[in-house]
Amino acid sequence: MSTVAVAHEHHAEHPRGIWRWITTTNHKDIGTLYLCFSLLMFFVGGAFAMLIRAELFTPGMQLMDPLFFNEMTTLHGLVMIFGAIMPAFVGLANWMIPMMIGAPDMALPRMNNWSFWILPFAMLLLLSTLFMPGGAAASGWTMYPPLMLQTGVAFPFTIFAIHLMGISSVMGAINIIATILNLRAPGMSLMKMPMFVWSWLITAYLLIAVMPVLAGAVTMELMDKYFGTSFFNAAGGGDPILYQHVFWFFGHPEVYIMILPAFGIISEIIPTFSRKPLFGYSSMVYAIASIAFLSFIVWAHHMFTVGMPLAADLFFMFSTMLIAVPTGVKVFNWTATMWRGSLSFETPMLFAIAFLFLFTIGGFSGVMLALVPADWQYHQTYFVVAHFHYVLVTGAAFAIMGAVYYWLPKWTGHMYNEKLAKTHFWLTAISANVLYFPMHFLGLAGMPRRIPDYPVQFTDLNQIVSIGGFVFGASQLLFVACIILCIRGGKKAEARVWDGAHGLEWTLPSPPPYHSFTEPPAPNLIWAHPYRNN
Repeated sequence: MSTVAVAHEHHAEHPRGIWRWITTTNHKDIGTLYLCFSLLMFFVGGAFAMLIRAELFTPGMQLMDPLFFNEMTTLHGLVMIFGAIMPAFVGLANWMIPMMIGAPDMALPRMNNWSFWILPFAMLLLLSTLFMPGGAAASGWTMYPPLMLQTGVAFPFTIFAIHLMGISSVMGAINIIATILNLRAPGMSLMKMPMFVWSWLITAYLLIAVMPVLAGAVTMELMDKYFGTSFFNAAGGGDPILYQHVFWFFGHPEVYIMILPAFGIISEIIPTFSRKPLFGYSSMVYAIASIAFLSFIVWAHHMFTVGMPLAADLFFMFSTMLIAVPTGVKVFNWTATMWRGSLSFETPMLFAIAFLFLFTIGGFSGVMLALVPADWQYHQTYFVVAHFHYVLVTGAAFAIMGAVYYWLPKWTGHMYNEKLAKTHFWLTAISANVLYFPMHFLGLAGMPRRIPDYPVQFTDLNQIVSIGGFVFGASQLLFVACIILCIRGGKKAEARVWDGAHGLEWTLPSPPPYHSFTEPPAPNLIWAHPYRNN
């Protein structure tokens, strides 16, 4: 017994300084690294967006040439998706999943370290393409040929960066699945898991299924450019539309990879601040699984204008509209959870309610885009830009911000400044709507997306959009200030930070010890409350 104790004694210690962060295998440290990296990339991607909006403030070419404008639209999309939103969710998974299921750590801790450290190098490689001869890729984040194939020296570096980000995602997903399926505390069956854990289990399977598809698509582009193949070159018997099919078979599940963990977060926050069990737990699990399944059979709704057969248009239109059913179940269940609850409106709850309203707006515009005849009008206009930003900013990004405020006292042991946090929320929520809502009308009026110049009649709405964007960007500095002040000190947080909070993570002190559960929690702690009784 003493030999075992000596053998494992070193686990209680951890290195200090920079070496700790480079070599760490601790899930909390790696979660922190992911979250800090994603916050940095949020500002980098946001800076690209601000350059775009500065150029579009008035008609005519003001600050940049059209090529650089298109490089900014491409890098903004890639950085926000692969550098900000996805790593933030993986960081939350790393921090919270072991604590939520009573595990000591992630199942594959060394691979966990490796999956993070691939990311900064991948993103640095991607950003370095800006300084290469010919500039970065200017094809949009979708990287459609033949436009993508016209990229200069930066082309193979962009492809390699995408591969590295995919490898990182797949490694993280394998780790999450292994952790959830093998390290749950005794007594925690699958249908007793927190919704955030469920959402990530399903998301991880999506990641493993579709990231290799993206890798295949961009590798075929690489072959076309350097090895004489003609996958997408019509002159050699290929078809550029084939790329769209392969890309969107990845791209549509990718959208759900960026929103399903948000559903899990909202399903944790709303019951806590409603002081009620989540309404319809089982139906929420089945709804997430249904959305994940349907995401694989709707990819070509991005392609209604490319000339598919009528039968294909109809199939993808109806299957896309079908996704509204499980999504509607989730919105109904969140609303029913709040119904007659003892609600309080701390900052996490404000973000959750904003998510509920604004994500639903994104869902409605998605149903509009699902209609083939209407899509011919909306396609490649700012209406589409408005739709996916309502889903990914007021959806995914708001959920991430709500999650940070929800769990930050648990992580740091200090309460954040509620007044500053609410100021951040209101500035963010109002400016986001000023930024994105007028885009619907620009699109309906016919303004194409990804153009650096536009007719004078679009000026007023574009100026409103740009002002909203600048305020939205500036308001995120309050978010950073709130986090830093909380880390540096504040009112001491209790183990159970929120009155209505339930779950294993709230049985640990705030901040939790370096190793969360050295012994499995007692079975009576596994949801010893009415959270699962309906």
